[in-house]
Amino acid sequence: MIKLRLKRFGKKREVSYRIVAMHSTSRRDGRPLEELGFYNPRTDETRLNVPAIVQRLKQGAQPTDTVRSLLQKAQVFEQLKA
Repeated sequence: MIKLRLKRFGKKREVSYRIVAMHSTSRRDGRPLEELGFYNPRTDETRLNVPAIVQRLKQGAQPTDTVRSLLQKAQVFEQLKA
């Protein structure tokens, strides 16, 4: 199963995340199938590749709870329905 989840990177106490599509059995920081965005919790900066995310969701990828809330804030699911 393909999951949309966060991949951690950055220094200690200065963490930021990439939103990636990965197999559910692979490691957190393993090689992703595709990088779909960026999230920095310290500054609340979010950059998303919305067409690629919509394409992955149409293919059946399941977002984790955190990624789902980020996508809801960016109103990606409304574009999926359209």
